[in-house]
Amino acid sequence: MPDVLLQYEEEIKLAILQTFAMVGVSVLAAILLGLPLGTLLFLSRKGQLLANGFVFSSLNLLVNTIRSFPFLLLVVFLIPFTRLLLGTAIGTAAATVPLAIIAIAHYSRLVEQSLLDVPRGVIEAAVSMGASTREVVLKFLFVEARSGLVLGLTTSIVSFISYSTIMGVVGGGGIGDFAIRYGYQQFQTELMMYMILIMVVLVQLIQFAGTTLARVLDKR
Repeated sequence: MPDVLLQYEEEIKLAILQTFAMVGVSVLAAILLGLPLGTLLFLSRKGQLLANGFVFSSLNLLVNTIRSFPFLLLVVFLIPFTRLLLGTAIGTAAATVPLAIIAIAHYSRLVEQSLLDVPRGVIEAAVSMGASTREVVLKFLFVEARSGLVLGLTTSIVSFISYSTIMGVVGGGGIGDFAIRYGYQQFQTELMMYMILIMVVLVQLIQFAGTTLARVLDKR
């Protein structure tokens, strides 16, 4: 291991753990809230099982508004809300709040798009067999769209990793923040390049795992 990495070994380990924590919370928020939100967006569209113009327009506007925010401005904008929710706007825990919100909006749109790719005939066949809306979603829509949902989540995770590099502005830490503070600001280019390499390897592993799983799940 290069000397520069040995010198900052503990700080690097902490930065990696902070990145995993921020991205982990984002993924959890995306699955627990983004998946249902994206499903509701799909179901409330015109011509779908729960068609409702007001619900669809409201949710669509909310998702578009959150996604249209430059992420750094969203972090700053949410500082009062984060402080109200956690009692502080500084630290890794506080950093997970804006990350979770953008994760929900980001993945919900990808979920909606994946469900739109499911052939209309699948839904019609399920309804004709007497399936309830819940059964249509869980036993037909999610099954048919599972490959797209996995690919969408993989794309989202890569984006979350990128977003996490910005969280140094609120003391969130992470690999990106470490690279800027110890590498760029202290003119240690070699250290910064090692941190970039870690990020690249992490993204490649996640993308490979997600693509492989999606290929296995795709039965078409």
